[in-house]
Amino acid sequence: MTPDWQTPFERGNGNQTTPWAECIAFHQRLAQAFPQWLAFGEIGRSDGGVPIHAGVFSTDGVFEPERVKAAGRAVFFNNNGIHPGEPEGIDACMALLRDLCLDEAKRRALRDTVLVYIPAYNVDGVLDRGDTSRVNQVGPEQFGFRGNARHLDLNRDFVKAASRNAWAFSRFFTAWDPDVMVDTHTSNGADYQHVVTLIPTQPDKLGGATGALLRERMLPALYATMAARGEPMCPYVNTLKDTPEEGIADFLDTPRFSTGYAALHHCIGFMPETHMLKTFAQRYHGTRALVDCALAFTVAQGAEIRAARARDRAAVATAPAWPLQWVLDESQSTRFRFRGYRAQRMASALGPWTRLRYDRSQPFEEDIPYHDRYRASVQVAPPRAYLLPQAWPEVAARLRLNGVELQPLAADRTIAVEAWRVLAHEKAPRPFEGQHLHGRLELQAEPLHYTARAGDWIVPLGRATDRYVIETLEPQGADSFFRWGFFDAVLDRKETYSDYLFEDEALRVLEAEPATRAAFEAWKQANPALAADATAVLDFIHRHCARYAEPAWRRVPVYRISDAGALA
Repeated sequence: MTPDWQTPFERGNGNQTTPWAECIAFHQRLAQAFPQWLAFGEIGRSDGGVPIHAGVFSTDGVFEPERVKAAGRAVFFNNNGIHPGEPEGIDACMALLRDLCLDEAKRRALRDTVLVYIPAYNVDGVLDRGDTSRVNQVGPEQFGFRGNARHLDLNRDFVKAASRNAWAFSRFFTAWDPDVMVDTHTSNGADYQHVVTLIPTQPDKLGGATGALLRERMLPALYATMAARGEPMCPYVNTLKDTPEEGIADFLDTPRFSTGYAALHHCIGFMPETHMLKTFAQRYHGTRALVDCALAFTVAQGAEIRAARARDRAAVATAPAWPLQWVLDESQSTRFRFRGYRAQRMASALGPWTRLRYDRSQPFEEDIPYHDRYRASVQVAPPRAYLLPQAWPEVAARLRLNGVELQPLAADRTIAVEAWRVLAHEKAPRPFEGQHLHGRLELQAEPLHYTARAGDWIVPLGRATDRYVIETLEPQGADSFFRWGFFDAVLDRKETYSDYLFEDEALRVLEAEPATRAAFEAWKQANPALAADATAVLDFIHRHCARYAEPAWRRVPVYRISDAGALA
């Protein structure tokens, strides 16, 4: 290889990652030198106004996603630099594209698979270089920062899409609809011998034919090929207790994360987590090996992956129940050959407690419990369609961003629907990545006739985007729009009362509404202390009576349509 095409990592001491400007210039130079195979350009801007770039490598020079998809070709997506303090993927991607451009054998091996990539996603964080933010990490000498220009962790932003970065990513992802994605990372956590650990899209949650292919074919192949390359891999060390020997479990990748977002589109996602305590050079080579192995499997089995995805997409709308939340099934486990270091407990020098450490002079290999099964804990029967009022354009915009078809009503219509009424909810006391996330929900289904206005949107099912629609619009979804606070305005009552006047009115309400009186008597029996509190009593009657009800209060403004006739 000529020095002209060496990457900064290859020219350096093995402990340096490429700065943003130099990285982008390298890809631009490749695209200029090899335009017959590589297209590279800007796909959007970050919150800080910095260009976000992406590339497309196609052995026949077809760079349009519509033509690629029409031909039934597999698409492999490599995302890098979402956490710029974990930068080995940025450098490995440079070498991968260089090798494809210069090496005819590697191009032939790609066959008709198209490789798309983002060389550095969190560009604001990549530019925020230093050497102190990653407390426990060995190298490189300088690296980027986790937060973007708005101090957001972009690997928590895929559903709420609070950043311009996420909008650029979703447009690119939706256009290309990749079959397999590898999003490169570095881990924190226990100490062990493995360089590469792996978070896949959780196979049970991915489900269907694609989940079965991932579990039964792709994961065994990746572990075998990585071992053959001298990179014995381990599942991400997500410990159940204190140490890996006591058992590890699959990481549940909800849609806020890249692999969970990919699963909303039936895409197989991988998040390699190289070990922070290995040298940067070791992490670089491990990352490159994993990307190579995943790409090779996609090339070999691309037609089968695409067929599985198509079957799963077609099955969503007719499923009797669709899972929205998952829990680890601790009754099931397998055994995994783990290469670790013995854990020890020792006195802390900082205070009167014991601390955990791993003794590298005591390496070991043994089979440990690996819990890799999840079961659905909350499910919902899919409707025929949803109705979204035009009062919520920020939700409609995110649906469209992900390829969802919205059909505006041409005229006012009254439609039989089902709505969710929020009986109780827990909201995080502090914001998480800029928004207050809802936790536990108690809901009640409520049938009603809703008068929709011209311009309100029907969101039909029976489309390739069904999974994304259901898991974001159903409030119990793990990362639904409701949980992320998009509908919080409906959780507040808009009117109140003056207590000295409402005392008399409350008596009239209880006389006129037997159901309210019965509920009030039951509440007093269940809450004797509150029954002696005037404010609590008046609040209960005001909130529960029919006379002063606010119909929209605590009603999630996404309406389920189950009658096909209502869509005619």
